[in-house]
Amino acid sequence: MRKEKEAEEKINEDAKKMEKWTSKEILLNQKLDECAEKIASLGALPQVDGVYSKMSLKSLFKELEKANQHLKKYNHVNKKALDQFLSFSEQKEKLYKRKDELDIGDQKIRELMNTLEMQKVEAIQFTFKQVAQNFTKVFKKLVPQGAGYLILKTKDSDDEKDDKEVANSDAFTGIGIRVSFTGVDAEMREMNQLSGGQKSLVALALIFAIQKCDPAPFYLFDEIDQALDAQHRKAVADMIHELSDQAQFITTTFRPELLENAHKFYGVRFRNKVSHIDCVTKEQAKDFVEDDNTHA
Repeated sequence: MRKEKEAEEKINEDAKKMEKWTSKEILLNQKLDECAEKIASLGALPQVDGVYSKMSLKSLFKELEKANQHLKKYNHVNKKALDQFLSFSEQKEKLYKRKDELDIGDQKIRELMNTLEMQKVEAIQFTFKQVAQNFTKVFKKLVPQGAGYLILKTKDSDDEKDDKEVANSDAFTGIGIRVSFTGVDAEMREMNQLSGGQKSLVALALIFAIQKCDPAPFYLFDEIDQALDAQHRKAVADMIHELSDQAQFITTTFRPELLENAHKFYGVRFRNKVSHIDCVTKEQAKDFVEDDNTHA
């Protein structure tokens, strides 16, 4: 009985040891799996030198210690550098893509600006040609024996007529006027060379030329015929009468020519320091003008 009891105790003791070793084996297998996962996360590893497989565990630990000591030299290295590099590389690609989009947008905007600039230049040149043609015709009516034309001045050429193409509206510097009251090209004059009456006549020709292109609803003229002789006053009166179908003209005058074709007459008198306006007949207006010229 004693031997059986000792054998039973021995079996129980061995069973406990077996259970203990089994638990330890399970723990070691778990650690082995964890190490395998860590090794796999490191990616492809270099081939291990065969000499390490022949070394003892103690020697391997010594080599590991040497390697750890060697790695301490690189403690200052940013361990997140790779992640940061990948992140910044991604940001760089996004910025390059955004830059390409902005470059395309910039190109389209510049193309639009160039198109609008060309349209503006074409509009300026087209309008100028229309006004210039009308000016030549109107001036010929006002001064039958004379001639006149407009000049579109540019930075490269501002003295003579120039049909050279202009790419930018900034190249235009202004409008020049050349006229002759004798019809001789050699006697063409600019505005600063004209008398007061001639300047008035040229200004009226320009106004009438613009009116033919872009009529206004009404015009208000104050003694535009004051410096003109009788022939030119008659020409201006006829021109106003011709254009009166398209616009209303209100003029003040002390000359009889503008009264011939007018539709309504008003007399302005100054009495007791107060201006009085009265609607008068054509005959009364003529009498007023003739009386004023008599006392002038």
